[in-house]
Amino acid sequence: MRKLDKKPNILVIGDLMIDHYLWGTCDRISPEAPVQVVNVKKESSVLGGAGNVINNLFALGANVDVISVVGDDLVANELKDLFDNINVSRNGLIVEKNRKTSKKSRLIASQQQVLRYDMESIDDISSQSCDEILGKLKKDIKKYDSIILSDYGKGVLTSSLTKEIIKLANENKVKVLADPKGKDYSKYKGAYTLTPNKKEAIEATNIDIKDDFSLELAIKQLKEIYNLEVSLITLGENGIAVFDEELRIKPTVAREVYDVTGAGDTVIASIAFAIANDLDIDESIHFANLAAGVVVGKIGSAIASLDEIFEYESSLHQSTSLNRIKSLEEIEILSKKIHAKGKKIVFTNGCFDILHAGHVKYLEVARSYGDILILGLNADISVKKLKGSTRPINSQDDRAYILASLESVDYVVIFEDETPYELIKKIQPNILVKGGDYEGKDVVGSDIADELRLVSFVDGQSTTKIIQRIQNAKTNN
Repeated sequence: MRKLDKKPNILVIGDLMIDHYLWGTCDRISPEAPVQVVNVKKESSVLGGAGNVINNLFALGANVDVISVVGDDLVANELKDLFDNINVSRNGLIVEKNRKTSKKSRLIASQQQVLRYDMESIDDISSQSCDEILGKLKKDIKKYDSIILSDYGKGVLTSSLTKEIIKLANENKVKVLADPKGKDYSKYKGAYTLTPNKKEAIEATNIDIKDDFSLELAIKQLKEIYNLEVSLITLGENGIAVFDEELRIKPTVAREVYDVTGAGDTVIASIAFAIANDLDIDESIHFANLAAGVVVGKIGSAIASLDEIFEYESSLHQSTSLNRIKSLEEIEILSKKIHAKGKKIVFTNGCFDILHAGHVKYLEVARSYGDILILGLNADISVKKLKGSTRPINSQDDRAYILASLESVDYVVIFEDETPYELIKKIQPNILVKGGDYEGKDVVGSDIADELRLVSFVDGQSTTKIIQRIQNAKTNN
């Protein structure tokens, strides 16, 4: 997958709420009624609803704005504080008197949800609030790469307002992606795409989706009736179906599923982010499947960062070699995150001018010592200092790309210094690996790594000998 370097401006409009959790234990039944008595140990609150979409976009690195309606209450103040925590402006929040800001409280006893209770208003917002939303949108519409409509059926995205938003966006060539609610999708007509799940698509089309034929009928119907540029249906563990000119099913890439909470929010946020980074729809869905794969491997409404997604893709051996080549700044940040997860980093370095079987076997052994192998690659300028003016044979970019394609190598970083000492200081590896010819010698960086291991080279295998054989062959000819 291509690098996603752009920080797009994405607007989220929809129903905001707070997901509130009370965590505790239960050791007895109440004498007053046949109910559990939960001893609450702690409580936590996170952004929910459209807020979870915002959290996902923020984690991906997008510039996020929000427009929504909240009540004049304490829950709204709590929600605003949560936005402050992720540096998302609350200027787009419109306060409507006598409205209850949505808050969903869950009582969890020994990791099991015992009870959920909601406090909220679900009536349509007032016409005045609708006008204010449109006013804010008209003022800033040209700055957005895309708009996400996160509809939880709590009254913000009224039928007339949704139609006006899509009309205004289309006039300004801004793509609208909508996570729909209900059975009637007419208010979303003209959007770039919708992201219903299979159950929602069945209800909206009255087509029982049970095979590829019925799936194509349903997804094509959604595209034609609601004038979508691209039609999508999420299929849970079976991936995502897409239809523009033809049906494709993009398989999921989840290894372990612990909790699917919020996966739909992750999908729509990821697709919007990828499209704004100029990926086509197939590439964007692949990216979204990877993000969802990260999220369902966590507990609760979770998010996925770009680093987590690329690391996950690499672990599935689906990433392109280019994504495994990191700058000095990127590898320093990435190494800190890997250490924070308790994973063991192995580091080695070298010129690797002409890759041969000895190199590959050496790297396979090095990788076996830990969880992540980071390879420091001597830049062309340092190779010349070490090997002479006729080297390297292959440029640093070519060498890095080939090394990054190896299954044993997780990341490659190019360094220009004569030694990798400063790079090792940035990475702080658990294990430093060098060739067996360093036996009894001082190894640069051994004072930083927790452990030094020496790996014997394969007899008769070296770049120098390969070059000599080539030169001899030319002479003999």
